[in-house]
Amino acid sequence: MKKGITLLTITVIAICLATVSSAPESPPYTVVHSQSDFEIRLYGTSVWMSAPALDISFEKASWDGFHRLFQFTEGANLNFSRIPMTVPVLTTTVPGAGPLQSQGYYVSLYLPVKFQGNPPLPLPELNIRPYEFTTHCVAVRKFSGFANDERIVKEAEKLATSLSRSPWAQSKTRRGYSIAQYNTPIRIVNRKNEVWVDIDAPQLGCESVGISTY
Repeated sequence: MKKGITLLTITVIAICLATVSSAPESPPYTVVHSQSDFEIRLYGTSVWMSAPALDISFEKASWDGFHRLFQFTEGANLNFSRIPMTVPVLTTTVPGAGPLQSQGYYVSLYLPVKFQGNPPLPLPELNIRPYEFTTHCVAVRKFSGFANDERIVKEAEKLATSLSRSPWAQSKTRRGYSIAQYNTPIRIVNRKNEVWVDIDAPQLGCESVGISTY
């Protein structure tokens, strides 16, 4: 386990997350295409806080990034603002070869609407920063259970296969795959996860995502 991350820390965070509203805020989107095994969503421009994580393991990278983001939401920012938790927690690969053959990860959390126009500045030692994502399309495959290193590769490969048989076979952008997680670690059943990949689909009203920093 990583230095500074103890079982007590995990327990405290899990309990805090369990007390979050039953309907935490999420980035708004419109489903612009739907098939039995995936859908395409149109997301509007939004600001997310992102933490780089260089761990080889998806699970360790997700935990490391989320741990820092959680500190930020609990007031570890220059404004001393408490920021409501949102969903999903998004772990994005820095592309390597093939689905989820990553050279690193970014763990991101959507900022609530209240903070979109003026994101609080995180404490420098957290090594996180706000990014603005322009309007873009995302192909999404849903899956249940826990998102672990083995499972996410299988789910990403299934999404890649589905896209290869669709009109968007050549539409994937250079940005890596993302895993969206919606539940706390203490939830065992009815868990919700998704695999995301950005696509260039002007016929559906969007092009490649643009990313800028604050």
